[in-house]
Amino acid sequence: MAANKEFCMYKGKPLVRSGNTIYYGDPNEKYIAVFYITETKTFEDREIPSKVVAELQLSDRSLRPRARILKHSEKDGFFKALDIGFIWLERALASEQ
Repeated sequence: MAANKEFCMYKGKPLVRSGNTIYYGDPNEKYIAVFYITETKTFEDREIPSKVVAELQLSDRSLRPRARILKHSEKDGFFKALDIGFIWLERALASEQ
């Protein structure tokens, strides 16, 4: 993988999709937000996320996956999930300072 690869950015943090999982935040920081698309609907020949699980996780890969989860919520639509994930991530990172 190229070291200077460009990522989609949202409010100054990388937003990366891998299949039905979307990662938001810098993996070098203590916390990241992770979104799992669990349901989609078709709109004008495109698949649109209709149910999305938002989680605030610790980015420490040495922990078991379940031990990393700090907050969890299911939302209708990606933008509602992104809003709550953004708020959780900003508050968690601000509490570290």
